[in-house]
Amino acid sequence: MSVQMVMVPPEGAVEELMVDRRTGHSWTVNVEPFELAATVVTNELWNEAHGVTGDPTRTHFPKTEVSWREAILFCNALSTKEGLAPVYEVLERVMTAPTQWRPHSEPEADDWLVTWDQDADGYRLPTDAEWQVACRAGTTGARYGRLDDIAWYEGNSDGHIHPVQTKSANSWGLFDLLGNVWEWCWDLYDPEVYGAYRIIRGGGWSDPEWSCRAGVRRKTSPLASFDDLGFRVARGATRFPTSALPESRPFG
Repeated sequence: MSVQMVMVPPEGAVEELMVDRRTGHSWTVNVEPFELAATVVTNELWNEAHGVTGDPTRTHFPKTEVSWREAILFCNALSTKEGLAPVYEVLERVMTAPTQWRPHSEPEADDWLVTWDQDADGYRLPTDAEWQVACRAGTTGARYGRLDDIAWYEGNSDGHIHPVQTKSANSWGLFDLLGNVWEWCWDLYDPEVYGAYRIIRGGGWSDPEWSCRAGVRRKTSPLASFDDLGFRVARGATRFPTSALPESRPFG
């Protein structure tokens, strides 16, 4: 089993401007060099990591219908398989049934507590900022190339997912960062409003052109899984200041 990893950013740390268009909030994150998989996790890699067989005609297709929680567990499984130290510790707590209706303004309680050991050398999910730096690959526009050349989206996918690496890579050798499947990131989106919802990036095969841009940030439940949502793995020391990392704690 081999995962093709690419050093990002290749020439040293960068300061990345992040923008949340929902709130209008912007901030800058220092992104240290790390390794990122050249493609999203494929069915082949998923099956190898879990010791199962699958449909041989789907080998090089992205693994989809996978939740954030399942992606976290996969990172640990792949790390163990390759003799690396798992990055994540997962604790579960028993949730008591609510005694009254939960107000819509109150985030739903989360029964998972995931902590990230930055000293571990195993696989993990990229952060929101890391993903954006990787996608831009040194560019500053909405995309790293002409959309039809680099991505499967509503305008050219014929209504279905496609194998990885069938469109052009960006200048750093990373494929399909835009289009084909959305990708899970590590980060919480807005815990005060959305609780445990995590960030997804990149757009998918059924999305219109405007969704497939480097700066588009969306969110969904860590329990959600869709036929246009996958993930890619990362490795390496992030070393953000603790205050810059999303809190890893249950909500409620």
